[in-house]
Amino acid sequence: MASSPKPTSLITFFFISIISILVSHSNAGKISIYWGQNGGEGTLADTCATGNYNFVNIAFLPTFGNGQTPMINLAGHCDPYTNGCTNLSSDIKSCQAKGIKVMLSIGGGAGSYYLASSQDARQVATYLWNNFLGGKSSSRPLGDAILDGIDFDIEGGTNLYWDDLARYLSNYGKVNGKKVYLSAAPQCPFPDYYIGNALQTGIFDYVWVQFYNNAPCQYSSGMESFENAWNDWNSIPAGKIFLGLPASAQAAGTGFVPASDLISQVLPVIKGSDKYGGVMLWDRYHDNGYSSSINKDV
Repeated sequence: MASSPKPTSLITFFFISIISILVSHSNAGKISIYWGQNGGEGTLADTCATGNYNFVNIAFLPTFGNGQTPMINLAGHCDPYTNGCTNLSSDIKSCQAKGIKVMLSIGGGAGSYYLASSQDARQVATYLWNNFLGGKSSSRPLGDAILDGIDFDIEGGTNLYWDDLARYLSNYGKVNGKKVYLSAAPQCPFPDYYIGNALQTGIFDYVWVQFYNNAPCQYSSGMESFENAWNDWNSIPAGKIFLGLPASAQAAGTGFVPASDLISQVLPVIKGSDKYGGVMLWDRYHDNGYSSSINKDV
C-alpha cells in the first residue's frame, strides 16, 4: 500500500505551484499600439474596447521646441486649430478605466521638432505637463483627461537634450505625486542616434524598438542579426523592452513578420529575456486581426 504524502510535501508542492503561476504571469507580455495617424482606423474608445492593447500611443505632437508653438496632428480624427480634439478626453478616460495606459507620442517621422538647449527642454517639459499631464492650462488640446506619460518617437532634428527633457518630465511626476511614464521608440540599429544617450538615463519605463524599415537588424533579414540587436537593446538601463513590428505588410516598407513566424520562431527566443515586455505594433489602422492572432502568445 502506498504511503500518504507527508504534510510538508503537500505544502512544498503548493508553494512551488503558486510560485510557478506567479512567474508565468509576470512574464506575460503586453501589446502597445499607435493610434492617431489615419482617420479610418476608428475611434480611440473603440481601439481600447477591443481588449487587445495595454498601451495606446496617441500620435503625434510633431511640432515643438526651439520657440515653436506646439501643435498636435491627429490626421483625420480632429482639428486641433479649432480645439476639435478636446472631445477625445472621454475616450482617453474610458481607455484608462480599462487599465490601459495612454501616452502622447512626440516627434514622428515627419515633423518640425528639436531642442535648442537644456532650458528649451525645460520649457517643453512644462508645456507637456500643463497641457497633457497633471498640470493646469486653459488650452489643453485633448481636454481635461490626464495622460499617463510621454512617448519619445524621435526620428529627426538633433540628438541633443532629450535626456534633459526626460529628466524634467520625470521630476514633474515625482514632485507632484503623479508618476509620468516615459517610453521611447528607437530604431533597431544600436545604439539609436537620436535618443541613445537619453535611454542611458535609466528613467525610461518602456522602450518599443522599431525592428522594421531597418534591414540590418530586423527578423526578416536573418535570425542571427536580429538576436544580436535584441540582446544589445536588453543591455540598456530601462524597464521593459518591446519588439516593435508593423501590424501588416502594408504598414511599413520592410520588416513585417507573419503571425505564425512570430509565434513559432521569434517569441520563443525573446521571451526569456529579463526585460521582455511584449510587442509594439504600428499602427491601429493596419491592425486588421494581427494583434488578435498573437495576443495569447505575447
